[in-house]
Amino acid sequence: MASGQCWSQFLEYDSCLFLTPWFSCSSCFAQAQRLYNRVMSFLRYLMFLSLMVWIGGLIFFAFVLAPTVFNIPEVLPNTHLAGNVVGRALGKLHWIGIISGLVFLVSSLVYSYISAGTVEAFTARNVLICLMLTIILISQFGIVPQMDALRASLGEMSSAAGDNLARIQFDALHVWSTRLESAVLLLGLVVVYVVAARS
Repeated sequence: MASGQCWSQFLEYDSCLFLTPWFSCSSCFAQAQRLYNRVMSFLRYLMFLSLMVWIGGLIFFAFVLAPTVFNIPEVLPNTHLAGNVVGRALGKLHWIGIISGLVFLVSSLVYSYISAGTVEAFTARNVLICLMLTIILISQFGIVPQMDALRASLGEMSSAAGDNLARIQFDALHVWSTRLESAVLLLGLVVVYVVAARS
């Protein structure tokens, strides 16, 4: 019997959907099972890839880029330029995180629907990703614009007096920005463990 003449149906059993042929066609069942396995593997791949890109970017930013531009004078001549570079890089990193988070969520929801027959929106991995997205949205649209405006008004940061109101506000926002980015990184590592344990 040609494969185009075979129909298959999904049956739920032990949280997995198995393809069962309506007609006695073992070759059609094997083809459908291979397709199922490929789709599920691709969805897992997308989830891990999005986490790798997002968390890898955070690690590079925190432990390579920022220390290099601020602590090595030969790289950039002053802290104002270093701050501009880090600020622009942080904005791009946030957008990478937003896209990666959305890719993860879509892949995770589709994976749950195919494997369990229902969209498990409130699994631990999805809740943690939503929390990470919320944090970077707060940082991107709440904290970063204020820091950029204060940096522009201060000019060379190192020359601003310690009791300067704008300098005090900038330093406070910088502390919060660092805390939020650290929280996203830690939550991301937890998500990696949750996904790896589930796989």
